[in-house]
Amino acid sequence: MIKVVGLGPGHSDYIIPMATKAISEATVLIGYHYYFQFIQHLVQPNALCIGKELSEEEKRAEIAIQHALEGESVVVIGSGDASIYAMASIVYQKVAEQQLEIPVETVPGISAFITAGSKLGAVLGHDFCCISLSDLMTPWTTIENRIRAAAIGDFVTGLYNPRSKKRYWQLKALKDIYLEYRNAETPVAICKQLGRTEEHIKITTLENLDINDVDMFCVVLIGNSQTFRYKDNLITPRGYLNRKPETGLEIQQASFTEILNNIPPNTLQKDALWAAIRCIHTSGDFEYINYINTSEKAIAIWHEYLKDGGTIVTDVTMVQAGITKAYTNKYNNQVVCLLNDPEALTLAEKEGLTRTQAGIKLAAKKYPKALFVIGNAPTALIEITDQIHEGILSPTGVIGAPVGFINVIESKERLKTITNTPYALISEKRGGSNFAAAIVNAAFTLEEVKSVAL
Repeated sequence: MIKVVGLGPGHSDYIIPMATKAISEATVLIGYHYYFQFIQHLVQPNALCIGKELSEEEKRAEIAIQHALEGESVVVIGSGDASIYAMASIVYQKVAEQQLEIPVETVPGISAFITAGSKLGAVLGHDFCCISLSDLMTPWTTIENRIRAAAIGDFVTGLYNPRSKKRYWQLKALKDIYLEYRNAETPVAICKQLGRTEEHIKITTLENLDINDVDMFCVVLIGNSQTFRYKDNLITPRGYLNRKPETGLEIQQASFTEILNNIPPNTLQKDALWAAIRCIHTSGDFEYINYINTSEKAIAIWHEYLKDGGTIVTDVTMVQAGITKAYTNKYNNQVVCLLNDPEALTLAEKEGLTRTQAGIKLAAKKYPKALFVIGNAPTALIEITDQIHEGILSPTGVIGAPVGFINVIESKERLKTITNTPYALISEKRGGSNFAAAIVNAAFTLEEVKSVAL
């Protein structure tokens, strides 16, 4: 019988009763010679204690098997938990390779990262992983891949074998990789000689982690994006206080935050970025960050205009329907669409215009200072921009988001030439009523920028 026993971090208080019992019943004990000082009071007087060097793991397993085959009650000791970066793996592997009928049992122990987690309070409160930086038996390329995966995955990370005299560069390499994906202020704890009289814990940040403070007697814990420091504790929230959004408003705000956290790099001003976020929200497509184009402070200007009850003119009823009623009711805005107005139908037939172009032409006469919102028809956008260019019309602004293949790009190029009228457009052939309405809703809600920390 072989029992592989974990002794915990070093102090007798950390040795669990199962381990104490196994050690006291053993006739042969094998392990790194340094560890025997922690269990001498538990060992039978006639038991054989075989101490080996730190690098002789395979030899220890072979000796254990030899004595077990002779009928001895064998215990293989190691620090921490026997199944975590310890002797259990090599003992089981050796027995399996030789297809032996020796009973093998793993007796659990308190691992270093568990001890560190307890000492720090609650750093292991959410998903975590452990990585050994020793490349003696694992190629560095494999270790590096695991480091990068853990960094990207936002795991709280425990580091075993972080540094030694010959392995002095790996921790610096890990730090550099983590800084690619993690905030520089991410909490880090260097936990040395845990459970022993020399115990020392230093809390720092990822950016300020000094690899010279770390040696082979340390385990290092790196927090995730939510981990924070309170006094001498590191706390990783489990999520109990972060109730999932339930109401429509909560879901919408959570969506905006999610978009902001994943948005590609950009140079948009805050008001234009808010409009882009609303467009991404309506489409689920982050690429729209690259397709929104506004004149300076256009959204901010329209925000004030709409708060004062300004009139909105749309080319089609779909845009009209997409503008949130709660906003227009709050500020007493009139949203006008003359697409089906009898006068517009007569004008279209008389002048050979499309219905949308005729509706916009009629609206320009009736509401010359309105915010014109085009989400469908390039002919309507052409009508507006031509009137502005000719000095006939001077509206509060123009939103150009017609979609399609004929005259779409030409209409938007016209809009780009306007200099004295605020505008916003969805470039290329992209667009549609939902985007036009989303930009209007962005103007209505510009004050919400504060709630999503834009």
